[in-house]
Amino acid sequence: MRRLESSRRTYDWGSTDDIPGFLGQPPDGEPVAEVWMGTHALAPSRVAGPDGPRSLRDVVGELPFMLKLLAAARPLSLQVHPGSDLARTGFDAEESDGVPLDAAHRVFKDPHPKPEMVLALTTFDTLVGFRPTAEILRILEALPVPLARELADQLRSAPGFAGIVDLVERLVTQPPTRAEVAEVVAACADAKAKGIDIKRAYLTAVEVEGHHPGDVGVVISLLLNRLTLQPGEAAYLATGIIHAHLRGMCLEVMVASDNVLRAGLTSKHLEPERLLRCLEGGMSRLARVEPQQFGQSTDVFSPGLREFALSITQSSPAEPHGAPLPDQGRRIVVCTGGTVELVNGQGEREVLTRGQAVYADASDGALLALGTGEVAQAYTPTAEDRATPLTDLV
Repeated sequence: MRRLESSRRTYDWGSTDDIPGFLGQPPDGEPVAEVWMGTHALAPSRVAGPDGPRSLRDVVGELPFMLKLLAAARPLSLQVHPGSDLARTGFDAEESDGVPLDAAHRVFKDPHPKPEMVLALTTFDTLVGFRPTAEILRILEALPVPLARELADQLRSAPGFAGIVDLVERLVTQPPTRAEVAEVVAACADAKAKGIDIKRAYLTAVEVEGHHPGDVGVVISLLLNRLTLQPGEAAYLATGIIHAHLRGMCLEVMVASDNVLRAGLTSKHLEPERLLRCLEGGMSRLARVEPQQFGQSTDVFSPGLREFALSITQSSPAEPHGAPLPDQGRRIVVCTGGTVELVNGQGEREVLTRGQAVYADASDGALLALGTGEVAQAYTPTAEDRATPLTDLV
């Protein structure tokens, strides 16, 4: 087992308190958005070496998954993650053009798709996938302003997924003025004041406008499902699904990628036309990942991909000899609560407190968790793990 030192990412939507508090560190006023645990070239974790810290990537090669701690104090960008073909061709093109990997306008940071799974650590709010046509029409038709009426008329004449994508295309390629966005938000606020809302659509627009006034993403938010995960609930987000996390803290496990196409709610580089091409067919929604039990004390969350799964193990005196963790391959284990002692197959021990993490591989064999606490483990699942069912969260 090797202890990890991992990089913090200080994006403007991050929380000044949540991740420092989780790690037991004093806040320094910076908005800490993410902690990356893995081997991605942009921010690989580090492990101790005889001559000082070394990149985990240099020691073990490239892992197929990455684990993140994420804390959002305000909405993230309106975004879509690319699938395999677009990620590969986009990465190769930017490499060929000599675009630096850390350039602000660089879109494809690696040649990989970016499906991901979220496990809520606090109440976690997100926008993801398009609402049904009938629901969008109800939302728009109740807003007595020209832009909402125009969008409703367009969708009524061309309903379904393709028609909704056409609405998004219109909005991102011919963005409404700040005054038009403000008019829509004022109508949403007026409806709320009268006790009218449709599945929190108007509440969302008002809240998002408070962080991103005049942004086209405020209007697009009306088209998206608003979903809330409670602590311990997990959900899978496939490539090609439009989304924007709103607030809360979570663990994310994903294919080791940082490819994001953005169309609003951000100060970062926008790629609205590529985002439109990336949207995949169907009324895509976030799918709950139902846990499967492993042993007495572990829940396994697997969305059915070969690259990653996540296990959550709660150790306690009820298992005095230790709670076994699934898998014996390459793993990242992070303590999410209490104090946990990990013991590998050779009897080596590492004590972890909340926020501390280790890397383990086949040489460690099976891991046991002792003490009173909780650990999350990201790993490559077996075929049996990948059979976990998904259910619609909406």
